Amino acid sequence: MEIIASLFSSFGVFIVFLLVILSSAIKIVQEYERGVIFRLGRLQGAKGPGLFLIIPIIDRVVKVDLRVRTLDIPAQEAITRDNVTVKVNAVAFYRVIDPSDAIVQVEDFNRAMWQIAQTSLRSVLGQSDLDELLIHRDQINLKLQQIIDEATEPWGIKVSIVEVKDVELPETMKRAMARQAEAEREKRAKIIHAEGEYKAAQQLTEAAATMAREPTAIQLRYLQTLTEIAVEKNSTIIFPVPIEFLTAFAELFGKKAERAE
Repeated sequence: MEIIASLFSSFGVFIVFLLVILSSAIKIVQEYERGVIFRLGRLQGAKGPGLFLIIPIIDRVVKVDLRVRTLDIPAQEAITRDNVTVKVNAVAFYRVIDPSDAIVQVEDFNRAMWQIAQTSLRSVLGQSDLDELLIHRDQINLKLQQIIDEATEPWGIKVSIVEVKDVELPETMKRAMARQAEAEREKRAKIIHAEGEYKAAQQLTEAAATMAREPTAIQLRYLQTLTEIAVEKNSTIIFPVPIEFLTAFAELFGKKAERAE
């Protein structure tokens, strides 16, 4: 009986060991994951999603997440091409498109992505002017995306978007830019005012030429002025006298004075 009990006990241990081995052979990965399989150290490819079997002890599975990841690039201090010190931070969106390359070609693709993003941002800042960084930011974003994507393509990583979030300028540069903007506004205001004066002078010249051709036009203008003054119900009415009348009186008095002499 003791022999039979020991046999049953050994058989139970074997069954438990077999169940443990079989359970370790069953692998399940989610819809957004892939399992990269290594058999005795050699790459066998990626499997998933869902359930698949491996050879226990011989095979090793590394799970890789295929979802889009967000990389917050910390603020980088650099000198632009026109010798202005700026601090710029950015954000990058990327995803793994080849799980096998992401595991085999690079030790830690997340850390490698973080490092290449920082160096690329600093390099692009050094090749750009401050005005280009402030005005044509979409071009800077596109250039960054292309540089990082080309560097990470052998790792099986696709960079979809890179966006510059904030540009921090020194206080002296902010004050200089404010003075420049104020000077530009004053310049535009003076130009607009000068253009208005020029057009007004042209209109007055044309009006004077018209009145010179038609002497009655100035009389009509006098009457219209009197009508406008009368509408305001003023007690004092100023009637403009043409300069030609005063000239005629001056000539008349001058002739009388000569005759008296």
